[in-house]
Amino acid sequence: MVLKSEDGVVPDDLSPEEIQELESIRRRKQELLQDIQRLKDEITEVTIEIETLGQTEERKSMQRNKQMAIGRKKFNMDPKKGIRFLIETSLLKNTSDDIAQFLYKGEGLNKTAIGDYLGERDDYNIQVLHAFLQLHEFSDLNLVQALRQFLWSFRLPGEAQKIDRMMEAFAQRYCRCNPGVFQSTDTCYVLSFAVIMLNTSLHNPNVKDKPTVQRFTAMNRGINDGGDLPEELLKNLYDSIKNEPFKIPEDDGNDLTHTFFNPDREGWLLKLGGRVKTWKRRWFILTDNCLYYFEFTTDKEPRGIIPLENLSIREVEDSKKPNCFELYISDHKDQVIKACKTEADGRVVEGNHTVYRISAPSMEEKDEWINSIKAAISKDPFYEMLAARKKKVSSLKAL
Repeated sequence: MVLKSEDGVVPDDLSPEEIQELESIRRRKQELLQDIQRLKDEITEVTIEIETLGQTEERKSMQRNKQMAIGRKKFNMDPKKGIRFLIETSLLKNTSDDIAQFLYKGEGLNKTAIGDYLGERDDYNIQVLHAFLQLHEFSDLNLVQALRQFLWSFRLPGEAQKIDRMMEAFAQRYCRCNPGVFQSTDTCYVLSFAVIMLNTSLHNPNVKDKPTVQRFTAMNRGINDGGDLPEELLKNLYDSIKNEPFKIPEDDGNDLTHTFFNPDREGWLLKLGGRVKTWKRRWFILTDNCLYYFEFTTDKEPRGIIPLENLSIREVEDSKKPNCFELYISDHKDQVIKACKTEADGRVVEGNHTVYRISAPSMEEKDEWINSIKAAISKDPFYEMLAARKKKVSSLKAL
């Protein structure tokens, strides 16, 4: 005879104790199977979290790089506003050391803009100037070698007071790195100016009367706290400048003046406001996969920047304006487009548009703008991967 329990078949030749033991084993087996399934589910969840985390970090990095590029361009147009934007977006710490490091690296920065910022008389700018010089190592360099390094890291501004502050800070740093070379920082300051003037006199074709080494030496007598500097030192400085003039850094082409010099398209368009639904005439420039708009064609800084990544464009009908089209995020109707604009008080804030509605002066220009923007729109692969993953999850939930 065969007995049956709720867990399966029980042989009839088992004692009550053995039957109880068998049922206990079967219950334990079921519990173990449930534990295994639970572990499998947890492993699946952790794997998905790890994959999502990787994608999130990649997206954060891409967004950071994009914001940094915008910040650099703002710096090149207006150094103080650019620094403020980078601090507000947490790309720079609000410390003189961090700002100095950013300027010293100089990636994508206009050397003229760096010089203008470092030469400002504000106490904070002066702190940044000294922190900037701390990053220069002048030990065991003669004065011309140190000046070559220093003057290559930015472009000297045109204002005499700015130059004075910068050369004073240079002299202090050089003397700290090379104690004993000069009696005082005043000596270093005066001789530095003399070397810069010598460079101009020797290499400017408009200067016909070129100074000799004897004249250079005579011009700099008594500047070392009343004493003379060694003639050999002055001769070496003279020969170094005569043989190789200072290299004046050219603007590196990453400023917005160059960015807007050869745009994909530019022209007047009407833009509908985000919060206040009024139409405003703006000068639009399409370049570098971004749409910039200005209040006037002569403005140095755009009122707004719309990165075109992951945006779509479509024609729309509007009861008040003809020849309209819209920028929007497909499949995300209520999502705010990532963009920024400059308020009247100079603050840079995030945009609040879920769509940008724009009106062109004619049907022909509308079509040309749409085609140009379509060609400029770029896709973020991680954005598409995330959208595909969400779609997959939604379809699984529906089963």
